Amino acid sequence: MADVLTEQLAAFLSQQASQRALSPHTINAWRRDLEKLAAFLRECGLQAWRALDQPLLEEFIGRCSEQGLEIRSQQRLLSSLRGFYDWLAREGHAAFNPARGMRLKSNKRDLPRLLDVDALQALLDAPAPADDAEKALWIRDRAVMELFYSSGLRLSELAYAHLPDLDLRARHVTVVGKGNKTRRLPVGRKACEALSSWLALREAWCTEKSEDWLFLTPKGLRFNERAIQLRLKYQAQRAGLAQHLHPHMLRHSFASHLLESSHDLRAVQELLGHADISTTQIYTHLDYQHLADVYDKAHPRSRKAK
Repeated sequence: MADVLTEQLAAFLSQQASQRALSPHTINAWRRDLEKLAAFLRECGLQAWRALDQPLLEEFIGRCSEQGLEIRSQQRLLSSLRGFYDWLAREGHAAFNPARGMRLKSNKRDLPRLLDVDALQALLDAPAPADDAEKALWIRDRAVMELFYSSGLRLSELAYAHLPDLDLRARHVTVVGKGNKTRRLPVGRKACEALSSWLALREAWCTEKSEDWLFLTPKGLRFNERAIQLRLKYQAQRAGLAQHLHPHMLRHSFASHLLESSHDLRAVQELLGHADISTTQIYTHLDYQHLADVYDKAHPRSRKAK
């Protein structure tokens, strides 16, 4: 049975094909572009086109860029979105067009936005709230943020992680990435400490319906993508960060900081799960060089305290 996203997309494409006499090639290009956005919204736990706002759109475009979508294709994607959201607004299915105010800056693949080490320390080392309920949420959120930054996970990889995927004794986490490819990632010392605190609390949030998701809500449900995004935004505001924080910013920060210390592009490619090293090269123009045990020696929050 078709959902609302599919039904409204089909209605739009049908109208465009009949009223504007567009070519099948154009209609198919729009369908591919808009189905990508529909898949992204579903991944975020959203079931309505009107739920897309500009920060979410920026994350979607950033993800497409990370996957290797060239600037010309990104421009076509935005053009498709503008046309579609204009139609949604006319039909009463959306209140505004989030793509209208967005412009791609240049024809080069700019370095993704990230946090510097000082900003990350302020975020991750912020004091816990005094209120018990808020403190519990902070323990979970800090574990989420530490794991993002420690291991460079994608949002979907973290949201769908299961308890057996994490091995704190061996200090690694196993995730399933794009193309159902599995990779094992190191987990830094600080992240292990934060995760240990979270696991001590997690049992109190479990219910009969809880599955073995690594991260839960207080009601025992999976901590889904959209909820993670909102909590990260809240924690950034609480820590006094000026930047809008989204999960991919922590992944980008992980990659950039590790490359800055190690100069090992191949190692970071493996850690990020990039199929093509050209995708990893958006973070640096450094020459390749081998560096043994790059993670433990280079990552700011993995090194042992002196």
